[in-house]
Amino acid sequence: VQLVESGGGLVQAGGSLRLSCAASGTIFSRNAMAWYRQAPGKERELVAHITSEGATNYADSVKGRFTISRDNAKSTMYLQMNSLKLEDTAVYYCNAVEDHGSRIGQIDYWGQGTQVTVSS
Repeated sequence: VQLVESGGGLVQAGGSLRLSCAASGTIFSRNAMAWYRQAPGKERELVAHITSEGATNYADSVKGRFTISRDNAKSTMYLQMNSLKLEDTAVYYCNAVEDHGSRIGQIDYWGQGTQVTVSS
């Protein structure tokens, strides 16, 4: 399984970015997907999650500003980030969860990360 993030960069506070995560080597439509982020000196945290059926949930810190979505035909997940704040600065990681049933359980895959830097 390969996950490749793109779309990160430098943006001013209040601006927008759209992250993409292209998946290969997996049956994308069956996977729950998520975006995580890790700021310097902090633990990796969940930003947004989307199930295989399209149900979503968000960290309180990004609710109303970020939108997670997926395009199963393109095997790609997105994160639309609006009204960016300085505290959104972090490396953003794509996560895919393959469910292999009760005997094997779930297997997590991670992308290499993409840097998002919000400046004042």
